Amino acid sequence: MNEKPELAEDSTELYEHFRFVVDKGQAQLRIDKYLFAKMENISRSRVQNSANAGNILVNGSAVKPNYKVKPLDVITIVLAHPPRDVEIYPEDIPINIVYEDQDILVVNKDAGMVVHPGHGNFNGTLQNALLFHLQKSDPSGETRPFLVHRIDKDTSGILLVAKNELAQSKLARQFFYHTIRRTYHALVWGSLKEDEGTITGNIGRDVRNRLIMSVYADEDKGREAITHYKVVERFGYVSLVECRLETGRTHQIRVHFKHIGHPLFNDESYGGNEILKGTTFTKYKQFVQNCFKLMPRQALHAKSLGFVHPSDGREMYFESEYPADLAVVIEKWRGYSLHANKDE
Repeated sequence: MNEKPELAEDSTELYEHFRFVVDKGQAQLRIDKYLFAKMENISRSRVQNSANAGNILVNGSAVKPNYKVKPLDVITIVLAHPPRDVEIYPEDIPINIVYEDQDILVVNKDAGMVVHPGHGNFNGTLQNALLFHLQKSDPSGETRPFLVHRIDKDTSGILLVAKNELAQSKLARQFFYHTIRRTYHALVWGSLKEDEGTITGNIGRDVRNRLIMSVYADEDKGREAITHYKVVERFGYVSLVECRLETGRTHQIRVHFKHIGHPLFNDESYGGNEILKGTTFTKYKQFVQNCFKLMPRQALHAKSLGFVHPSDGREMYFESEYPADLAVVIEKWRGYSLHANKDE
């Protein structure tokens, strides 16, 4: 039985999860050959890399590519997505690489940069820039960027990239089993009642607008999503929050905070680009509009990322400062809230 992938193509994590139960009459066969025959559009080398990364379990235990399947074995496989079937050309685009070795790259992505080509963005992406960077040290073009997760175009912050398929497979396993440690910081409308909490809700494509997501009570309409948050600082009409994700759904933080009535500041897709809290005073409206101009995007930043190095097992941790637009808007709200409290 081949169950549907646990994570859909549009999730922020770039892997899928499959499950098979071996037929009663199945003759013993190497598991890499078995899965190669069972799965569509997959190379045997990808299956072998998944096994070598510890991503293939039989009856709950990791196996190597030469394991012989037996009748009624339960096989699960976490499979990293291959590079997209799109021609990617190297482009000399400045990027902020904060760490690099033979297996991984860690990038502090600017807001406004798309991670990979597609949907009308066939150049100017992070992958175009990474390919140019990698070809400087490997003119053969054999070294390519392998994505393991992604963040939205207008979200800034830390992004992890593999430089080979085995590293990608090992990192995909960490994302799947939620051992990746990552935080996001967001500026949201309103003052949350609790200092910390958890938002749950199944996330799926909005039925009226396929470009955005919605939260559904029915799990058949969306996939389970869990966001933990804590308030970092309160500014009266907006709050700075830290978010920790258990799942990696498209727009997860943005749609979850919209769902609980606290859209991200200046998030046009989810209604945060309107003045949702505050007074009717003209000066206040001008203040908010000025903040919108200073940061013409949703106030979301991938603040930190921790993981185990795919080759040597080192604990790795990276943290990035707020970009200038978000930093200045936070400082303006901090100043506004101090003056508002004095006036009261």
